[in-house]
Amino acid sequence: MGTATTMRRGPRVAIARAIVADPTIIVGDEPTGDLDRKSAEEVLQLLATLNAQLGKTVVMVTHDPYAAGFAKIQRRLEKGLLT
Repeated sequence: MGTATTMRRGPRVAIARAIVADPTIIVGDEPTGDLDRKSAEEVLQLLATLNAQLGKTVVMVTHDPYAAGFAKIQRRLEKGLLT
């Protein structure tokens, strides 16, 4: 397998490792930060599916407005205040 294939699979493998223990909450710190748009979309869709179909709570920290748009509830940290 080439490096590009490994890079594309990396986030999915990380998510698989995170959910193997069947957690109630999945925390993602910039889960799409180093990904190309296609891979980012796949990760976001996977997280959305885990939430919608398996009832997992997904807590995601991101600077990407597109990724944030997947959230049902958004909170912002502004000047040290969570709003």
